[in-house]
Amino acid sequence: MDKILEGLISSDHAVPVKRAIVKKVVEAAEKEVTEEQCQALFTLTTRLILLGEDAFQKQVGFQVLEAYARYHRPAFERFFSKDFVLSLLQQGYGQLERKDPATIDYIHCCLRLLISCPSVLEIFSVIQVEVLRMVCERPEPALCARLSTMLSDFVQCIPKDKSGILFCQQLVRTISYFHCFASQEQELTDYIEQVTKVSTLLQNIWKTDSDTLLPSLQEVFAIISSTDPSYDPSITLASLVQHIPVRMITVLIKSLTTDQNVKDASMTKALCRMIDWLSWPLAQHVDTWVIALLRGLAAVQKFTILIDVTLLKIELVFSRLWYPLVRQGALAVLSHMLLSFQHSPEAFHLVVPHVVHLVRSLRTDGLSTSKAFLLQFTELIHCMMYQYSGFPDLYDHILEAIKDLPKPGEEKIKLVLNQSAWTSQSNSFGSGPLRQVGKSETGKTGLVNLGNTCYMNSILQTLFMATDFRRHVLSLRLNGSNTLMKKLQLLFAFLAHTQRAAYAPRNFLDASRPPWFNVGSQQDCSEYLRFLLDRLHEEEKTLQVLNSAKPKVASPVDPSSTDSTGQTSPEEGEESPLTPAETKPEDNRTLTEKMFGGKLITGICCMQCNSISEKEEPFTDLSLAFCPSATSQDGPQPEGPFEEPKILCQGSVNGGSEIPEPGSAKAPTSNVHFVPVANEPPLSVPDLVNYFLAPEILDEENAYFCEKCSSLQRAERTMKVVSAPEYLILTLLRFSYDAKCHVRRKILDNVTIPPLMRLPVHNPSKPSVCSSSTSSPLQVDSPESSENLAKKLKPSQKDEEEDENERIHGAEQIYRGGEMLVQSVPYVLSSVVMHSGISSESGHYYSYGHNINGADGTQHPANCFALKEDLGNGQAESSLSTCSALPIPPEQGVTTSTIGQEAKDWLLFNDSRVTFTSFQSVQNITNRFPKDTAYVLMYRKQELPGQNINGGLMANGMRLSAEPPLQKELLDAIIKDNKLYLQEQELNARTQALQAPSSSCSFRPNGSDDNNPPGSCGPSGGGGGGGGFNTISRLVF
Repeated sequence: MDKILEGLISSDHAVPVKRAIVKKVVEAAEKEVTEEQCQALFTLTTRLILLGEDAFQKQVGFQVLEAYARYHRPAFERFFSKDFVLSLLQQGYGQLERKDPATIDYIHCCLRLLISCPSVLEIFSVIQVEVLRMVCERPEPALCARLSTMLSDFVQCIPKDKSGILFCQQLVRTISYFHCFASQEQELTDYIEQVTKVSTLLQNIWKTDSDTLLPSLQEVFAIISSTDPSYDPSITLASLVQHIPVRMITVLIKSLTTDQNVKDASMTKALCRMIDWLSWPLAQHVDTWVIALLRGLAAVQKFTILIDVTLLKIELVFSRLWYPLVRQGALAVLSHMLLSFQHSPEAFHLVVPHVVHLVRSLRTDGLSTSKAFLLQFTELIHCMMYQYSGFPDLYDHILEAIKDLPKPGEEKIKLVLNQSAWTSQSNSFGSGPLRQVGKSETGKTGLVNLGNTCYMNSILQTLFMATDFRRHVLSLRLNGSNTLMKKLQLLFAFLAHTQRAAYAPRNFLDASRPPWFNVGSQQDCSEYLRFLLDRLHEEEKTLQVLNSAKPKVASPVDPSSTDSTGQTSPEEGEESPLTPAETKPEDNRTLTEKMFGGKLITGICCMQCNSISEKEEPFTDLSLAFCPSATSQDGPQPEGPFEEPKILCQGSVNGGSEIPEPGSAKAPTSNVHFVPVANEPPLSVPDLVNYFLAPEILDEENAYFCEKCSSLQRAERTMKVVSAPEYLILTLLRFSYDAKCHVRRKILDNVTIPPLMRLPVHNPSKPSVCSSSTSSPLQVDSPESSENLAKKLKPSQKDEEEDENERIHGAEQIYRGGEMLVQSVPYVLSSVVMHSGISSESGHYYSYGHNINGADGTQHPANCFALKEDLGNGQAESSLSTCSALPIPPEQGVTTSTIGQEAKDWLLFNDSRVTFTSFQSVQNITNRFPKDTAYVLMYRKQELPGQNINGGLMANGMRLSAEPPLQKELLDAIIKDNKLYLQEQELNARTQALQAPSSSCSFRPNGSDDNNPPGSCGPSGGGGGGGGFNTISRLVF
């Protein structure tokens, strides 16, 4: 029979004749045939199927094979054995390669014929192994589609368990290598069908075995996040998205965006490639996933990625609007990208040139869906032009093209913009009415004056602008607690993420107001700051004591620290990967101590026997007195040394911080303006620090009782900073008490505020005995005991400092007489709290904050340059032992061309109002408005590359590299408040549009703080707000 069939096929007979004879051969299958004839027929038909010259021969082969296999199944089982299948899959058949799709079609056909036979189970096992090998070889789309069809029909051939997970992952990676270079429509259609078959197979596997889904998605992300420039994954991966359950979006995106192992470059690549998927015609939910990822990145404040991707891909997304099959999804993504990109018009202006052409095309393409789509598109364009008004040259031709189409109302535009904004980004270029609804152009949030609470608002904004402190507070795990730190964390979260222009801190005011502060009365901001830091410190100490009884429970207060048992919180591994042994002595410090705590040593040296008495004291701020000769030229000058020139403010509240000043017969009341001597330059902050640290001779009435001499002796009292805080808080004591006239007078002297400053820190190097010194008092450095040395120096610090000293040839630190290592610690100005007024009983507080834009909150490279230059110029030893300002490089000076840029470097916080300003304004404010003077200053310690100041705080995780992800409890509170806020705007938009943006002061319409003083909430300040001061005779400064 096989010979007849073979001869027939190769003969020249007409096709109808051949078909008739083939029909007779098929009918003969019902008759009894020998085993040898069956095997010969199976061999012939297999050859015709796999190697046939034309479609007729292949068709004949399938017909005859199916007929004889059905009636002679035992013989076919022996022919189609597992060894034969293995040979086909590994070696091919004759001239046919093993990767030819015909091989899979043949095996698929034979499996259908053997499905009820026991021997097929062995074949299934062989195929399970071979298909895994095949997908690892990255088959072409045609072969992969045939393979998917076979596996969909015979799921027994799909690998199981771990092999099944690996198969899915490799199949995903195979899809990423698919590419179609065809230009014919039929070829493109075939390609799409092939991809659909493969993605459908994966969908079926995911439904059957849910354990394979997550590894498959991980493989997808690994592929699209690859930064290998030679590897460009195919957009056919988009075909998988429609098969991922939509309910998994939230969980997957949250996991993805909070994964610390995912680098920004990888996330950027992944997002760009997902946006490319919008071009795949049949994929569903691609836009949903893209928007979810965009929102997820915004939730964790990865704005650099969002900005980069938006600017890179916005034009591509817009171009998809021309294709009806994908335009609806593309519009959803385009709308989200444009509406959320509210800090700059750059993204919108990239697509503006193409808007008119698209509008004309939609009007004339004749599609039934184009009209509705055009209405959606024009609504988006109206929102964008409203948001970025002020560009008539760009928008005139657009308005002309859409003038006959409906325009959304202003209320709807505001609602859309507020719902879409990145929570911590600004609405720059927004129109006037919009700015009253949303945040100011700075993107920062103001604080509502609740009735003479500017003292609290200015301090809270200062603490918020302390980047490291803010980030640590926001990273604390305080769920369920009702502590003051929890309330501060919630307040910081609202300042960072609320969509309100100003937040009302009522709960925090009630929790943090000192008991002796009268409600509704103005108070001393410095006193409030000390009370607040003391409360936070004592609260955390109490929790540490309570937690010490539970060694298995990590401290809920500071995630970056290690408790006494050595356990760390989950965040520590992320924020502080380096935990060297030398951090242990500081493990129990509170967050207040870590950020604001420093240490002073007060030493008294008897000038008779040279014995030294020392006392170490902690501090959170230094109160700097004015030199008597500089603060008054009318009253009598002190005859002897000023008795109380230095006042140390520790963590606990010690009442007011007045300076006793000699009485004056001519002392006026509260409105006298004291001016410095005309021929002397104005004082600077380093001058006041040096005056604070200057040695003082104790003589005559102030003689020191020396225990060694057992008598009153002439002595020298010195103060040395031995531990520099991360944030140095300086309070200028501007209010002195005139005991004769019984009035408190404000010192209105202008004080120069350097942006960069260095503080001398005396680090004990080794114990030594006190020895007499012949040097002048200004050069005497008191030795310290070995006990204090052990507290101040960590085990490896000495070697590190000696190496550093050698590296810079002694320019940054000096070692004198084997006693003290003097280190010049650089500080950069972070914030300044100003007091506006000429009386101690009235006035107004506002603050300036350095607008740090870097991801890690470090200073501008130019500042580092200034520090390097200043510290590397071979300074004299005397300059290292005194506080001094650091110069700014000439190229950083303010010129007319750079004013616009510098104006973004500083922020002015004036209760509800937040505006951009410049450092020039900070420095010149007292010259322009004499009653506005700096009161509290905060400097942030800086570290140069290769330098590790004060025990390596940066290495120990004191400085977080980025804003921490917002915790769920905080996020829920903000979302709830934002929803309430949007509802309020819908109901009260007209009323709010008529209200001034600030309730505490009056400004010119242009918002410039250089034209008028920033304002006052007291009767002598010339401004209204918060009900004004209650002019009671309380000494609050």
